[in-house]
Amino acid sequence: MLVISSNQRKPIFLTVAFAFICACFFFWPLKAPLNVKSDHPNLPDPTALPAWHNTTRVKAAFVILTRNNELDALRKTIQQLEARFNHKFNYPYVFLNDEEFTEEFKELTSGLTNAETKYGIIPKEHWSYPEWIDVEKADKLRKQMEDDGVIYGGSLSYRHMCRFESGFFYRHPLMDEYEYYWRVEPSVEFYCDLDYDPFLYMKENNKKYGWTISLLEFQTTIPTLWSTVKSFMADYPEMIPKRNLMDFISNDGGREYNLCHFWSNFEIADLKFLRGPEYSAFFDYLDKSGGFFYERWGDAPVHSIAVGLFLNKSEVHFFDDIGYKHDPFMHCPISRELQKKCHCSAQDNFDWTPNSCMQKWNDIRF
Repeated sequence: MLVISSNQRKPIFLTVAFAFICACFFFWPLKAPLNVKSDHPNLPDPTALPAWHNTTRVKAAFVILTRNNELDALRKTIQQLEARFNHKFNYPYVFLNDEEFTEEFKELTSGLTNAETKYGIIPKEHWSYPEWIDVEKADKLRKQMEDDGVIYGGSLSYRHMCRFESGFFYRHPLMDEYEYYWRVEPSVEFYCDLDYDPFLYMKENNKKYGWTISLLEFQTTIPTLWSTVKSFMADYPEMIPKRNLMDFISNDGGREYNLCHFWSNFEIADLKFLRGPEYSAFFDYLDKSGGFFYERWGDAPVHSIAVGLFLNKSEVHFFDDIGYKHDPFMHCPISRELQKKCHCSAQDNFDWTPNSCMQKWNDIRF
């Protein structure tokens, strides 16, 4: 029988271990790309017909709140959106404004797409103080926030915008026929080819809310928002499912808000979620508290907290493949396969910076 001394065993063991590690590194890269390609909707089978050959379309639209003086910035955004996605799928555009769009605006936006374009005016009651607001109090508090250097603290129009995006855009008559929306803003950029239909993906996979960037809110804009949310939860406990995304918006089971939110200047969502009884009751409760005017509550934390309260992780989708920038933050895919469809730099990706909530999202289990 062959006998191996202890001095001989050590180098043999190290050799075998080294060979095993090398084998793992050798074979693992061969499998990983296959998993990405088979699982990701934007990396389809190259032998299959392109997704846009499928004539099935969801009842969906881009919705854009904008003004006539933003025409040039918006045209750049539409050009990118058409080039990267919509020239293949031709989803309609709904443009909303608190005043009439000019003929120039209509001509120069509709000329950028073969898709249908619609132009609507926001009802006055959706862009003004509601009757329960103490206007003098609101004016004084707005001036105080401006003096304190709170971002957009002195802007009344910004408050109207946040309230409108929180609770009214989906009630506009031009939105009645649609089931899903993709929010777009002037000056944003789209960096990646999108070779599948995200609306159809959302519908077929029971996704109710989709996002690209998550970050921390400014506490000074929402000092009483979370206490109002907690009052809502106490008054309507039957509306809060046990399995939700509370752990994304709170680090302590709901006692305090951790300021994490999805940046709502980009969102793709199911309109049934916003039109449903839970979100409707939630928005009305917040609206009656006056926080949109007495403070400076943004639509991003409002939407995000609602997602956290009423949805679970399986109903929310991170659009990793949509390279997107709204100054000053950008999401850029870091996967090499997805990068082949993009012109952004993965090194500029906001996702893993200190003010991002991506790690919080990843830590949550389905």
